[in-house]
Amino acid sequence: MSLPREHLPETVAGLKQLLTAIEQREVDIALGNSSTRALTALIESPQRAAVSSITELAERLGVNASTLSRLARRLGYSGFSKLQDVFRRELTEGQSFYSDQASRLVIGGDDYGPLSQLARLGRQESANIASMIEQIDVAVFDEVVVRLSQAKRVRVHGMRQFNSLALFMAYGLGMLRPDVSILDSSRQGVADALAQMEAGDVLVVASCFPYTPSVLVTADVAARHGIEVVALTDSASSPLAKTARHSFYVPNHSLFFSNSMCAFTLLAQGLLSAVASLLGEASVQALKYRETLISELNTSL
Repeated sequence: MSLPREHLPETVAGLKQLLTAIEQREVDIALGNSSTRALTALIESPQRAAVSSITELAERLGVNASTLSRLARRLGYSGFSKLQDVFRRELTEGQSFYSDQASRLVIGGDDYGPLSQLARLGRQESANIASMIEQIDVAVFDEVVVRLSQAKRVRVHGMRQFNSLALFMAYGLGMLRPDVSILDSSRQGVADALAQMEAGDVLVVASCFPYTPSVLVTADVAARHGIEVVALTDSASSPLAKTARHSFYVPNHSLFFSNSMCAFTLLAQGLLSAVASLLGEASVQALKYRETLISELNTSL
């Protein structure tokens, strides 16, 4: 069975929601393993899905072109070109991402009560976390932990909601070792902040679709000047993945009206915990010294 034409997703965010619903068996649409993998890959690479021919996409995904045609019809589109229109609109209308996400909550509000909605979010986030962990390359994880521990300087950069993740990572890493901060902590501008870094320093950047242009440019400029860029992003097709020396891919399929942060936060906690373990007694002493200063300041206030 497929969706009625009036209910077909018109955005990539909508396709993400539909894929999650299919995986959770919340809609009466059955996809085979090849079709599920193909749809996931298309959603993770919206730019490529928008501009490539069906033959090029099929070759890249390792399936027959007929598989993509059947996928489109199974979802309810009249053909693959109609499914591809979703990705093409995303390139020109991506500014509607947040309102599109929110509309899913409004439209589905009558079907899910607040507690049921919370449970559904929980299932989606659990799936995101499991998928994120499965995709981690152990060698990359270990190398990033070493660089976060040993680099002379570490800066963390994120905009909008990823600014909160950047603040969290900078605070946590700064508890364990010196010379860690948000990239533009002095508010003098990103150029000034990058000028204070050297080749071999580490810049952690975080962003996912719809990517913040200033973060992409900052990562690119930093990499060109020898700064080691570590990206926390959503897929291998992310512009950050092409710039960064090391990347972590964090799925964020969710009913939430913006980008889901649960799996990103867990990844950050995992990296920080691994740094603490690697630093060993040095991290313990750093935390004890911090506790001493807190105690002295509390006494004097």
